Amino acid sequence: MAVKLLCVGDVVGAPGRKALIEVLPKLTTDQSIDCVIANVENAADGSGLTPALYTKFAEGGVHLMTMGDHVYRRRDIIATLERSDRIVRPANLNAGAPGHEVAIYETRTGVRVAAIALLGRMYMNVHADNPFHAVDRVLSTLPGDVNIVVVDMHAEATSEGIAMGWHLDGRVSVVFGTHTHVPTADETILPGGTGYITDVGMTGPYDSVLGRSKENVLSSMISAVPSPFHVATEDVRVCGVIAEVEPKTGRCAAIERVCIPVGRV
Repeated sequence: MAVKLLCVGDVVGAPGRKALIEVLPKLTTDQSIDCVIANVENAADGSGLTPALYTKFAEGGVHLMTMGDHVYRRRDIIATLERSDRIVRPANLNAGAPGHEVAIYETRTGVRVAAIALLGRMYMNVHADNPFHAVDRVLSTLPGDVNIVVVDMHAEATSEGIAMGWHLDGRVSVVFGTHTHVPTADETILPGGTGYITDVGMTGPYDSVLGRSKENVLSSMISAVPSPFHVATEDVRVCGVIAEVEPKTGRCAAIERVCIPVGRV
């Protein structure tokens, strides 16, 4: 029987995290989801993650969590990153960076699912190593009984995400993109059996500019005067993909976008 994965994009602020936790019980039951993987690096007021929010996600049904360029925005999360076996920092940060490069969750049927996060380097303004080399290294360390591997490619450039999909085709189960907060319509199964999408979009308020109050963003862009970018509150949606993966081969058999409107939470 196929293992069903739910991969969720950037959870933005209180609207995003409340919507996700509200939606998850029914969604996971209705869709028979075995493992929920979410990018949570924007959960704390739109940037970073706190230990308390990590706990809320874990208790709310998120099995594996990924981070991106805001991984250390809240320094109090570092101890959680080092201790927890359910959350990963980008694997292509330098070797001394706090946190784990891979996290593994065992489903109720005993199938183990691994999650890896990577940072793109084009237009990202981050100090990161080559993500292609990093993922090759991490894959070589996985236990032999882990056949299902999911990679969160946290990247600005679509070309870099697509290239990573081709690089990993046939070697991982799913590559899902995050970071831009804009869902793409290119979900597919690559020839080698890897499910791929360039960006799953954000889980948060879409009546906004990438999750932030559109009035403040517009004011800043038009006037060039800096303005605080508060998290917006309207038209909240939970976005991601559901992938079906064959547990023995790790090949993706189906991938489908999901976008669930929640309204205001």
